[in-house]
Amino acid sequence: MAISEQTIPAPFRAAGEATRSLAPDASRRVVRLVAVFRVLVGLALLAVSLVSGDAPLLNERLPGEFRGTAALYSLAAIAILVYQRRQPIAGPLRVPALLVFDIVAIVVLIHTGAGIRSGIGGLLVVFVGAAALTLSGRHAFLAAAIATLAVLLEQALAFSQRLAPVNDFIAAGMLGAVIFAIAAAAFPLARRLEESEALAHQRGIDLANMAQLNEYIIRNLRESIVVVDAADHVRLMNQPAAEQLGVRTQATGQPLRRISPELARLLEGWRRGEDSRRQLPTFVSADGSTQVNSYLAPLEGREDGPVLIFLEDAGLLAEKVQQSKLAALGRLTASIAHEVRNPVGAMSHAGQLLEESPAIGPEEHRLLQIIRTNSRRVSDIVDNILQLSRREESKPQLLSLRSWTSAFVTEFTTTLELFEGQVAAVTSEDVEVRMDPGHLHQVVWNLCENAVKYASEAAGGIAVELSWGRMPGSRRPYLEVADRGPGIHESLIDRVFEPFATGPAGGTGLGLFISRELCECNRAALILESRKGGGSLFRIVFADPARWGSDA
Repeated sequence: MAISEQTIPAPFRAAGEATRSLAPDASRRVVRLVAVFRVLVGLALLAVSLVSGDAPLLNERLPGEFRGTAALYSLAAIAILVYQRRQPIAGPLRVPALLVFDIVAIVVLIHTGAGIRSGIGGLLVVFVGAAALTLSGRHAFLAAAIATLAVLLEQALAFSQRLAPVNDFIAAGMLGAVIFAIAAAAFPLARRLEESEALAHQRGIDLANMAQLNEYIIRNLRESIVVVDAADHVRLMNQPAAEQLGVRTQATGQPLRRISPELARLLEGWRRGEDSRRQLPTFVSADGSTQVNSYLAPLEGREDGPVLIFLEDAGLLAEKVQQSKLAALGRLTASIAHEVRNPVGAMSHAGQLLEESPAIGPEEHRLLQIIRTNSRRVSDIVDNILQLSRREESKPQLLSLRSWTSAFVTEFTTTLELFEGQVAAVTSEDVEVRMDPGHLHQVVWNLCENAVKYASEAAGGIAVELSWGRMPGSRRPYLEVADRGPGIHESLIDRVFEPFATGPAGGTGLGLFISRELCECNRAALILESRKGGGSLFRIVFADPARWGSDA
């Protein structure tokens, strides 16, 4: 099932499993510390024995045997330390075996040294106490019993050999009592440490699960979401946001300025208080194909903290708004065709008949010209609305922009009787696009006609420039129509694609609206930008022809 492919993997674990996995970790830490302590003890005893020479500092009973035992103990301790570093995971018998080894070695050192009064027996308190931290209660008391019994047996042997007085049994008994007390105290301490560490470990798992769940939810949302920290570094970004920002690789940890300089600039301005609104101004995506709206949601309620950024395709939002307008236009199309076109045609025909009358003077001719011009304008509006309502499904074809643009420039120049060079095509590498040839012709014709009509006065020799290529990030093909006219005021850039939006130069206000609709039904985007140095630039960003062809 598809749902099984969306399941979230580790680190989800139960609390009991976390507690069980804690014991080996604690045991490894204790065993490592004891191993280091064992090496230091062996080397210290060996060094003291060797330095003392003929005047032993420890008053050894058997100096030679004491030095040999200390040397063997030191070598064995070093070997154990090296082995534990290579094999950090301890088996169930490692701790008991090492404890027995330590008990035997310390008892031998006590016997060959100065006996129970030398203080070497106190090392058993450390080794038994450390073992009690990792063993269960019964095993801890068993270890204490073995150590105490070994000390008493050594004392009995020393007494039988007349190496120790009978009073040393009291010291041996006191040492055994201390060993039992340490074992009894270490066990509940170990339990509390284990429980607290298990709780911390489980909370760490819960936090990891929560973070992974949040990341899973965000990455599978259809909305484009970016999470940045207080330093404006990307902490989380889902696939829709990466596509809108033109990011192909993993962007986590990278500065937002490197991924989207425009979005980073807007976010920095918002942090500085330049714009207190949660909705930032619209900016162009990395590949230049989409207008993007961004909405901010501070995660800690502060402008200087982490921020959740929602990205939304402004074209999709505008499309939803336009759908309602289109629905209303569709309902009015039939009545417009009959109730508007017929009276307009009658008025235009009556005006033509009046112009033929010899009794009409110059002033009346000027008024008739106004009637004819506005009648034609109303008729054009009706034609555009009817064309929009009768729009057929696109039939995309694979087109070569170089050859198509060359043929279009020749046709456009000839039809409008323009001078040679007024429409220039900037040649570059050939690019193939997939679009309905009729729709592409209508869109580019409308853009070029607007450029010639409204921008030619300030354009000098060239009125229109056509160029094509591929977007730097997404490698999507594009076709640009640019002019050097007065351009479009910034306040009108967001409104020029709305129906019936007209500028100072007049027009029906439907040409650009229809052009954008034709682009969208061919999976293309029509974008307007102000041109550097003056003028306007309309860019048609086509869909990837290879991907569209595979989807078809």
